[in-house]
Amino acid sequence: MTPSERLAAAAATTTSVVDAEGKRLQLRRLTALDRLRLFKAAGPVLAQNQPWLGMAVLASSVVAIDDVPVPPPTTETQVEAIVARLGDAGIAAVAEALDPEPTLSPALIDQAGN
Repeated sequence: MTPSERLAAAAATTTSVVDAEGKRLQLRRLTALDRLRLFKAAGPVLAQNQPWLGMAVLASSVVAIDDVPVPPPTTETQVEAIVARLGDAGIAAVAEALDPEPTLSPALIDQAGN
C-alpha cells in the first residue's frame, strides 16, 4: 500500500459513539482538505475565532446521526445546524471520541520519575 493509499484509507475510517441522549454518531477525523473547506465555509472572520472553529471541527467530523448521513457543511449556517442537531451531549461525545484522555502506563510514569 502506497503512502497516499494509507492516507486515503485513514481518512475513510469511521468511529461510532453513542452520546448521553442515546444518539448514534458516526465520526471520521478531518483531512487537510476537509479543514481547508471548513475554513472557507467559516469565512475570514470565523476562521480566526478559535472557540467557534473548534466547535465547527467537532461538528464537521460527524458523518451520520442515527444512521442518517450528514453532508459536510459548506456554510456557517450548515455548521450551526449540525451543532444544533448534536446539542451539548453530542458535541461532548464527539470531543471525547476524537481526543480521549491519554492513558499513561505505570511503566511510563515510573520512567518519568513521577
